Amino acid sequence: MKTTQKQKNNWQTKKLGGVCDFQNGFAFKSKLFREQGSPVLRISNIQNDGISYNRLVFFDKKDYKENFDKYKALKGDLVIAMSGATTGKLAVCNADEIFYLNQRVGKFKPKGDLSNNYLYYFLSTKIEENLKISAGSAQPNLSTEQIKNLEIPLPPLPEQHRIVKILDEVFEKIEKAKENTEKNLKNGKELFESYLQSVFSNEKWESKKLSEIFQIKPPKKEAQSKLKKDDLVSFVPMHDLKISLKEFISKEERKLAEVSGSYTYFANEDVLLAKITPCFENGKLGIARNLKNGIGFGSSEYIVFRSNGEIIPDYLYYFLSREQFRKDGAKKMSGACGHKRVSKEFIEETILSFPKSLSEQKSIVKKLDALVEETKKLETIYKQKLADLDELKKSVLKKAFSGEL
Repeated sequence: MKTTQKQKNNWQTKKLGGVCDFQNGFAFKSKLFREQGSPVLRISNIQNDGISYNRLVFFDKKDYKENFDKYKALKGDLVIAMSGATTGKLAVCNADEIFYLNQRVGKFKPKGDLSNNYLYYFLSTKIEENLKISAGSAQPNLSTEQIKNLEIPLPPLPEQHRIVKILDEVFEKIEKAKENTEKNLKNGKELFESYLQSVFSNEKWESKKLSEIFQIKPPKKEAQSKLKKDDLVSFVPMHDLKISLKEFISKEERKLAEVSGSYTYFANEDVLLAKITPCFENGKLGIARNLKNGIGFGSSEYIVFRSNGEIIPDYLYYFLSREQFRKDGAKKMSGACGHKRVSKEFIEETILSFPKSLSEQKSIVKKLDALVEETKKLETIYKQKLADLDELKKSVLKKAFSGEL
């Protein structure tokens, strides 16, 4: 039964600190963390989908003089991350084990006239509003005072339970719809990837190593022989090379003399591939087109492919964009952590199957272009549906705390 205006008028509005106790965490010393003992709940453990019990740290009470009873997080307790990347995230402890709150992790303990689940739904909206207000700071934070001063509409407990029941049912349906949409989005990507892989698996075609059909890393002296040192060329840093975008857009121009030293040279119709982690694994590559004076320079972390005429650039682009190529290349990376690069040998020795006819290559590319566009349209539809479902959740929550359910 929907709340009547008369019932809504009987709702009280109180500050959260008056109807709920709030406990901030303890400043454990990281140097005293252990691999076993009593588990510590840190802000990094509070995620969108609840509490993550991975990467837990532990402490021994014998290392401290304090009494830790008030810092306990028991099954059913509602906790919140108050700073860091997960600021504002809420979760209910669902494990039987006792955890201990680290600093900047808070715990709510509702008093007799406030339902824990009602509080959870209320905070889901109010915390987000407070974070938007403080969005100007580089690192979002929530203070204990902010939380205690939140004003909460407080209907009688039976009404709170009724609202929670409705929200549980509605949110379950919304989550199911989101799961189906995310599954459709994933399936669309996988279907395209499967087709892409099959295109380059034709045993009747000719097969050659990439080093046999492409000039890899064309020499810079070409540019120096064509242009004067004050002539402008396109400059393409790594962030301008996109994922799933065949032709990158050059936004910057520089004089040849400024870039011909340590940067990588390329020209119109060359294919660029990022060789460093994580750019390689993410699939950063593209075809150079519409360059200033037909020439470009960019990151030293590019591999440049120039066709000898047997392969059109777009055909190579799709070959390199395959997930299987990235997986194979990732196994052949070397270097220090964070600076690994795909090996030169892997690139040169990779086998490409292709039809000899350039017109057939163009036909394949045309079909792939169309499939990419269709896949992107579907992705846009699915992502919009996910956004709409999130907005629906917010709308339902707003109605709930306005007495409109």
